[in-house]
Amino acid sequence: MATNVTSIPRPREINGLLSWLLTTDHKRIGILYTLTGFSYFLIAGVFALFMRLQLARPNGAVLSNAQYDEVFTMHGTTMIFLVVMPIAVGLGNYLVPLMIGARDMAFPKLNALSYWIFLAASLFLYSSFIFGGPPDKGWFSYAPLTEQPFSATPGMTFWALSVIMLGTASTLGAINFIVTVAELRAPGMTLSRIPLFTWMTVVNSFLAIFAFPSLTVAAMLLLFDRLLGTHFYLPGQGGSALLWQHLFWFFGHPEVYILILPAFGIVSEVVPVFSGKRLFSYKIVVLSGVAIGVLGFTVWAHHMFATGMPPLALLIFSADSFLIAVPTGVKIFAWLATMWNGKLRFTAAMLFSLGLVSLFTIGGISGVQLATIPLDWQLTDTYYVVGHIHYVLFGGAIFGLMSGIYYWFPKMSGRLLDEGLGKWHFWLMFIGMNIVFFPMHILGLLGMPRRVYTYGPGLGWENWNLLMTIGAFIVALSILIFLINFFRTLSRPADAPADPWDGFTLEWLTSSPPPLRNFDKQIPAVASPRPAWDVKHPELRDAGQEVH
Repeated sequence: MATNVTSIPRPREINGLLSWLLTTDHKRIGILYTLTGFSYFLIAGVFALFMRLQLARPNGAVLSNAQYDEVFTMHGTTMIFLVVMPIAVGLGNYLVPLMIGARDMAFPKLNALSYWIFLAASLFLYSSFIFGGPPDKGWFSYAPLTEQPFSATPGMTFWALSVIMLGTASTLGAINFIVTVAELRAPGMTLSRIPLFTWMTVVNSFLAIFAFPSLTVAAMLLLFDRLLGTHFYLPGQGGSALLWQHLFWFFGHPEVYILILPAFGIVSEVVPVFSGKRLFSYKIVVLSGVAIGVLGFTVWAHHMFATGMPPLALLIFSADSFLIAVPTGVKIFAWLATMWNGKLRFTAAMLFSLGLVSLFTIGGISGVQLATIPLDWQLTDTYYVVGHIHYVLFGGAIFGLMSGIYYWFPKMSGRLLDEGLGKWHFWLMFIGMNIVFFPMHILGLLGMPRRVYTYGPGLGWENWNLLMTIGAFIVALSILIFLINFFRTLSRPADAPADPWDGFTLEWLTSSPPPLRNFDKQIPAVASPRPAWDVKHPELRDAGQEVH
């Protein structure tokens, strides 16, 4: 482990827009990632509103069949690849060097390159709207529907090339995170003292390195089929449609944890601070994150229970799917134990973390249900699965990222978001989210298939779909409140204190926002997982007491 390098020459000052285009400062790159991801979040939200309007009543005519397919494909692809991942990477870029006491990422230029590849890939994907039409076969792009006979427009070619570029950007960023944490930690920051958000970012990075090659291979083979006349996924010519599913889901299930682990890390930072207590069982929480990362590669075929797999394979993947719920449950109980008898402060950041705990638990329970093979056979490809994945990724990842934004916004901007508006944002999003996605479980039990653009009257689905559409607009209202809060706050002077929350980790020992090299003074030696708290409360540190 290397200590801080203090002899790095100060880079030449560049001002204006050019300074953002040429920057290698991890903080600016983090802001670029976060703002880009949130911009795509707004676009994906508009797509979602169009889908909900289309399905609000039977025989909807807001979108045609083809338009609906394009909208739900771009919604899913955008949320997975262009929203949750880049916002998490953005927060990681900004915070990980600060949290470990580093001056920058290990490879600053590579860090900038990964962002610009990501941005180019996202713009390339959206350029398909201009050049022949966007992809229309879902974010999962099941073969052989993506082959030329069934997908004549160039949309799927844009999709495949884009995900290859996005995988490249993610892999470069993941390598950078791992090397940064391995080599640039502050003196005394052993493995058992690394902040939880940093730990989850490292696990997340290993997941990305090992998962994305599978998707890259799958996309390349699809391009060969579409452009060169091969037939890897065409069963009639000796190929296999299931080959795509195996390759895709070997990426796709670890991808779920790539999306959710940074949010888990955020909650593990926010809950202790606003409970006035150290995290319950730090080492077990770290090990549970590592276990989730390892087990995430063993359960990919539980997305394929209905494809005719042999009974032994069904049993193995079902058992693994039950097993992976254990380390996830460990985290939830650790957060609850941390809050127990704590002096809770219900800030907006804390509320969003509590929202993750409750909503992700619901998503986890429905996931365990879907690991039961006979039940999965009945519910696969129904709205029950849609409800499950949204409780995991919206109720989990998005709520966790929002918690992180409220928590670290003063560090990034020098300004505190309005807490009153933040609580309105939380409650409207929490209520609206449940109104949108909980009825999907009921619709799944009633037999409504996913990926349909309309339905007939008299099936018992009308009222539930109307209610879900109302809920979607409540969520949209909550996002509007956040935007108002965001822009109002930025228009005010940067007068937030450097440490408004009495935080535990090193980033709270520098100014808000931090200087170019992160720390004006020497980084203090780290003696616990709460180095900032130790500096501020030396009288309590030695006695092992908490702030109550």
